[in-house]
Amino acid sequence: MAGSVDRLLKWADEEIRRLRQALPAALRERFDSVTLFLEEQPPDFLLEEGVEADTMGLFEGPAFAEEGGVELPARMTLFLLNIWDEAEHRERAFRQEVRTTLLHELGHYLGLNEDELTDRELE
Repeated sequence: MAGSVDRLLKWADEEIRRLRQALPAALRERFDSVTLFLEEQPPDFLLEEGVEADTMGLFEGPAFAEEGGVELPARMTLFLLNIWDEAEHRERAFRQEVRTTLLHELGHYLGLNEDELTDRELE
């Protein structure tokens, strides 16, 4: 399993770098201010807090418009094994889902709600 997780980390990193480069400069700056984690799956403490076991991404912290005076920085986490499962174990689908999930979580950081993300086909 370690080898396959290493492969997923490599692919995810490549897609994150591509996406970052494609962002407009102002948005890239906002993206760079958020801490990004790549995890295999949601840890037990998140499951106990109500996060679904099959969650592909998670945004935590204040949205961009709410920053300032907040002790905890904004962070996004992608759960690679869940994304891999959603992609039905296909590389191309995995890469696309990494991009979509990352854009979804970035949308939350920018203040968009689930309906607004769905309208942008980032569900």
